[in-house]
Amino acid sequence: MSLADKRLENLQIYKVLQCVRNKDKKQIEKLTKLGHPQLINFTEPVDGLSALHLASVSNDIDMVSFLLELGAHPDVQDRNGSTPTMKAAELGHELSMEILAKAKADMTIVDNEGKGVLFYCILPTKRHYRCALIALEHGADVNNINYEGKPVFLRACEEAHDIKDMCLTFLEKGANPNSINSSTGRTALMESSREGVLELVRGMLERGAEVNVFDNDRHDAAHFAAKGGFFDILKLLFAYNGNMGLIAMNGNTPLHYAAMGGFADCCKYIAQRGCELKWKNLDHKTPRAVAKEGGFKAASKEIRRAERIAKKLEKPGVKNPNPMWALRLHDWSIEHEALLREGFSFLDRGNGTVSKEDFVLILEDKQEYATSEQLAIIAQLHEKTRVGGVNINDFFKGTRYLSKSFVLGSYGPKKKKRGMGKKGRKGKFVLPLPICVIPESVFPFRPDGGPPYYMIETYQNVTDCSRFNQDHPPEHPIQDDSSWYIDDPGKVFSNINFVTKAGDLASLKKAFEAGKPVDVKDNYYKTPLMTACASGNIDVVKFLLEKGANVNATDNFLWTPLHFACHAGQQDIAELLVKSGATLDALSINNSTPLSRAIESCRLDTVKYLLDIGAKFQLENRKGHSAMDVAKAYADYRIIDLIKEKIDNLPKTAENQKMKSKTPSKLKTEGPEIKKEEEPLSSIYGMPVISEEKKIQRDNVVYLNSLITRGYTKKVDITYVPQRIWSPEATTAELIRKRELRRERFTYEVDFEDFMMPFQKNITEKVQALEAALKI
Repeated sequence: MSLADKRLENLQIYKVLQCVRNKDKKQIEKLTKLGHPQLINFTEPVDGLSALHLASVSNDIDMVSFLLELGAHPDVQDRNGSTPTMKAAELGHELSMEILAKAKADMTIVDNEGKGVLFYCILPTKRHYRCALIALEHGADVNNINYEGKPVFLRACEEAHDIKDMCLTFLEKGANPNSINSSTGRTALMESSREGVLELVRGMLERGAEVNVFDNDRHDAAHFAAKGGFFDILKLLFAYNGNMGLIAMNGNTPLHYAAMGGFADCCKYIAQRGCELKWKNLDHKTPRAVAKEGGFKAASKEIRRAERIAKKLEKPGVKNPNPMWALRLHDWSIEHEALLREGFSFLDRGNGTVSKEDFVLILEDKQEYATSEQLAIIAQLHEKTRVGGVNINDFFKGTRYLSKSFVLGSYGPKKKKRGMGKKGRKGKFVLPLPICVIPESVFPFRPDGGPPYYMIETYQNVTDCSRFNQDHPPEHPIQDDSSWYIDDPGKVFSNINFVTKAGDLASLKKAFEAGKPVDVKDNYYKTPLMTACASGNIDVVKFLLEKGANVNATDNFLWTPLHFACHAGQQDIAELLVKSGATLDALSINNSTPLSRAIESCRLDTVKYLLDIGAKFQLENRKGHSAMDVAKAYADYRIIDLIKEKIDNLPKTAENQKMKSKTPSKLKTEGPEIKKEEEPLSSIYGMPVISEEKKIQRDNVVYLNSLITRGYTKKVDITYVPQRIWSPEATTAELIRKRELRRERFTYEVDFEDFMMPFQKNITEKVQALEAALKI
């Protein structure tokens, strides 16, 4: 695996790399047979990449297999010491990594920094997790330490919140729970506590992690848990003999950090578990002063209460009713409740109690915090009841041997008793159901790693405003030379539906010309046409229909653009959609039709238009309500009379058939059929397929040769292409006319902040009328 130093060898290895990139297997086989011996394992002189490195990075599994068959060594290293396996793991190429692992790649090799393959797997994706599993199955060292003294398990714990499963897997595979960074003194337990991953902290403590170790700044795991406000982790640390009162180099105790974040429960717990309450840090501030400075009244109140209790206990002759050993025993018993109940079940006397001797014997065998004499005292306190013996449930509650405010059951929200206290002010309305959104994993990724495709680049007409504006544009493109002295503002991305609602046709046109589908959905399932119909912007609706927008697309509630147009009371937009092929009686998720939406918005012209073109007013929704029922609930007498007139004009033959039938049959709409076959996520959520443009390789030899034969090099092109071209903008007169048209469409109220669309306005008026009637 030596570097190719000679010129001929360099040319040959570069040729091999080019063939790997172009997937030219025949040429690679020819070069390996006729070229320099072991050419397949040579590395290029700059970065030290071999053919197998290149194939692994591109995740070309066919090429990886082909190169291995030709004799490529899976453990060849580049200038940084990285193997093809490390490159594949870093990019999450699990297929390539699996092939390399089957080729007996050495998973214990380290790079120039001492990092093994597992260091390259530490990224928060499922692909990287699977790469880590492959590495572990084939002998990767889970206790690998780089040359800076950082173990791989500790490196994973630094991001434990995002890669919890990977960390737990490392622990199960034998990672040292006492892994420590020799340069900083940080342990894996500290990093897990900082990240707030309870399962990982519990797993390490169960495997013997040292809880009271501190780093170079004298911070221990309790400091990091308190700083993040992780109450459950603090309980766990104390249950495993953790120290809640360690003083760091900056003078802060865990109580200081809990007070800085305003975590009231953490402050109460740390104060009760032995932390010094009036210790001042290097800024000469006590924990209560820190909480008060941050404006955390609840935290300050808890610390103040603990200070009053501590002051009472300082008086001579006063015995502490909550000794430290009892507190630790209580927390430990709650943590190991399942194990203890299993042990007590064999000695249970049938009524949920065990004898005093059995109680002491079991606890003495399983814990080291309380002596046999102390356990006997606890058992004696429980035997004072009529039943006799130690009640197991009472022991886990802890109120027999601890104050009520010190047991773990006193933490958390308290239940209010019925009929007690004054009626408080109503809280903020909480939606009973979660908002339905498309998962981020469904949206296709951009090749350049940009935002999702529903975020489009907004068009910016960059020019010198002191020279040109919408009323005085440049006469020709060459006149506007402002691009030469004005900086490019950079790309700005915005939600395509926000752009549609604002009527920014220039940005929409730019996005569609760049290949974005016209029916792209945002994370709320809405297409641009739906948004344009809901906002009543007929110009944007015409533009989208010209671009081929689907007039029958549906959102998560199965609303079509016609539903939105009728709900907004826009008769001209509804007419435009129907002429473009919109389904007149499309059913939503509750079997409501566009006619029902028009009735709910109380717009007579829209309802009349739909009825005139044949909308079915006999259809019923899932609640069994017809158009007449909806009109009686939402509309006024004009729409009710219109629908009644249509009902009266029904053919008499239909009425006679209904009278003769034994059971009156109602036209019941049927919901959409449920597909049982598994479909890809993109089709389930209705995501349009985004085709990527294939770029012609301008540096291709064949392409350049064709230009030469066509005489392209002899042509003299004097065409001038300006950097930016002025885009026509609406003049002041056109903007004023646009505002006038908007007032004609939505009335003069559209210029005010309290403007409401027809449906909202109709509901508000009815609510106000109902409230006025109730007051009378």
